[in-house]
This record gives sequence, structure tokens and C-alpha cells, in this order.
Amino acid sequence: MSISIYTITSPLHDAAAVKASTREFLSTIKHEYTFCDNDYSGYGRSALDLIYVRTGGTEGVFKRLLLQLQAQSARPIRLLTSGKSNSLAASMEILSYLRQNGISGEIIHGDEQYVNHRIELLARAGEAVDYLKGARLGIVGEPSDWLISSTPCPEAVRERLGMELVRIPMDELLAHYDALADVEADAALVAKAGSENIRQSLTGAERIYVALKRIVARYELKGLTIRCFDLLTAVKNTGCIALAKLNSEGIVAGCEGDVPAMLSMAITRAALGISGFQANPSQINPVTGEMLFAHCTIPLNMVNRFELDTHYESGIGVGIRGYMPEGPVTIFKVSADLSRHFVVEGELLRSQAKPDLCRTQQVIKLANAADAAYFLNTPIGNHHIIMPGHHADLLNEIIR
Repeated sequence: MSISIYTITSPLHDAAAVKASTREFLSTIKHEYTFCDNDYSGYGRSALDLIYVRTGGTEGVFKRLLLQLQAQSARPIRLLTSGKSNSLAASMEILSYLRQNGISGEIIHGDEQYVNHRIELLARAGEAVDYLKGARLGIVGEPSDWLISSTPCPEAVRERLGMELVRIPMDELLAHYDALADVEADAALVAKAGSENIRQSLTGAERIYVALKRIVARYELKGLTIRCFDLLTAVKNTGCIALAKLNSEGIVAGCEGDVPAMLSMAITRAALGISGFQANPSQINPVTGEMLFAHCTIPLNMVNRFELDTHYESGIGVGIRGYMPEGPVTIFKVSADLSRHFVVEGELLRSQAKPDLCRTQQVIKLANAADAAYFLNTPIGNHHIIMPGHHADLLNEIIR
């Protein structure tokens, strides 16, 4: 994590005392940082920039500095203070001024554990935001017809996250597929095929994967979503294997042309280094908060083991039944225009393999059963992203 600490100090305070106090306070910061003192020329270049308010009487100093800060960075202004020499009081006056002028910011103050936790969270969020800036995400084909509430909003994506949505015709993917007649099936997957039909489908699944990699290379994409059900009629196969492999290689790959789901996966990858499991809620118990999620693909780097089956709805191609480790999970989704997001923590109780659902099936109990009401009253579409671990604070910070 790249962290920079800058200072503001009242000239009325004794310089030697301020220096000693600074040395003592900064020794409690357990993260590596660059101490820039009062040289703000590099402000805005680190994942996290902190303004260490060392003393009281610094409000005017900060006000004169504000235009420079805003010119160099649009991020919220983070005021770090020990509380000594009236520094907390000055920080509160500064933050009040920022709020009056529509500028977001916060004071980082508390015991050593809190301050270090907050700094780590903000730095990780800053790194994720930096990762997303300039990223190009492809929409291969149009969003599926049933995604009636998930219309892409390129302007909001560009403004809020600095990412670009790139539209790519399905015909281009199919042209790449047709040119790959000599591609062979992935030998490791062939060894896991439980039937001759699946074994035969793996060659076509590999062609889809290689064709999508060519799309990624041509358009310099960090991720994509594909109108995958069109493949059922066009090539009599599915994209489940291709998406599972791409996600495990660090390329966000979503199903059904669902752009909000792809954006949610891109944020998840930026934050955690994994894309997350795009899944449909299939059953909900609003009293207990227990839910069943299912889909026919999952990133291979998120599971302990997996099996191959047919794609559920069509009964053709290759789907994946993956088994993620049981334990803490987070469920996440952003809206198409990024004006809303939902994040909740829970526990993966078990995976199952019922024949009447998409192949990867997870039973999750929400940490707060009342959160189940969201899915029945104010959902953001149907697909949601599931990831291992509890990460609500980090995701909230990235998309705030």
C-alpha cells in the first residue's frame, strides 16, 4: 500500500516540541508510509494521502491550501490527528468547513488500533480505485433480454469509477470461434469429464475460451460480460468453462451480458484479487435469513474442487459444480448507474448438488436475517456477487 502523510502546523507552536510530538505519534502508525511534511507537490499520487493536523490554529493554513489539494485530487480529504495541542478541535473546524462547501472528508482519530485499522482500510480502498481507473470492460453482444432493469450507463461508469464500457458484436466472437477449428480440449478438464457428451463438448468450450482471450487482447480489456445464451444456438455450447478460466486468470468474466454484475465483479477483483461468484438467489427464508444461490459457472480459483455437468437450462455444453470453502462470505451488487449498491455479510453453510438448479449451489445464512427483506422489496436485479470472507467495510469504502 502506498501511503503519504503531509502536515499542517501553526507557527505559534514551539518547533522542537512539535517535532518531538510528531515523532512520538507517527511511531504508532504500523504501516509503511512516505513522510512528506509540508511539501504537497505529490498530493493525490498515493493510494492514501493523509493530512496530519499537528496543532490547533491551523484552520487558516488549511483554507489557503485547499485549492491546491482539490486541483491535485478529487478524493475525500483525510485529516489525521493525535488530539494534542488542540489538533482535534482544529480538525473539527476544518471538516465543518469542508462540509459547508460540499467537500467530503473525515477525521481519523482514536486509539492506536482504530487508527491503524482505518488507515489500512482506506489505503486498500484507494488501491482498488486506482486499479479501476482507465480499465476497459467489454460487453460482448447485448445484455440478455430478461435483464430489463440492468441497462448499461457508460457515463456513470466513467464518471464514478473511471472505467470505459466497450461494445463488441457477438459476430466478432463467433468469427474468432470459427477460426479456431484446430483448438484441442483442455486435458485437465477432459480428465474430469463424467460422460462422453461432456467430453465432446469440452473442445467447443475451449474454443470459446480462446476466442474470448483474443477479444480481451484486441480491445485491451480487464474484463467482459457475454450474452452467453446466444452460444447455445450459435455453436451448441456454453461459455461456463471459458468464464471460469478467465476469472481464475485475473480477467473479470460475467454471464448473460449483465453489466451491473460485471461492474460488481470488477470492484470485487480490484478489492480482493478475485472476481467473485455471479449467482441468482433461488430460495429465500425471510425469517431465518437463509438463502440458496445458484449458477452454472464459478471462478476456478475460488473453489476447493469442482465437477463438470451439463448447462442446467439447456442440458447441453458444460457447466461447473464448484465447491467453495464453507465459512464467512460477502454478497455484493451495484446498480447500472452506480447510484445504489448492496452489501451484506453472511456464512456459507454448505454446497449442494440438486438436479433441478444451476450446477453450483450455495446455501448462505445472512448475518442479519432482516437483510433478506432487501431481496424481496428493493433488489438490484437478480444476479449478485458472492466472495469468501467478510469485506463489507472495504466495499462500502470503494463505492461510497
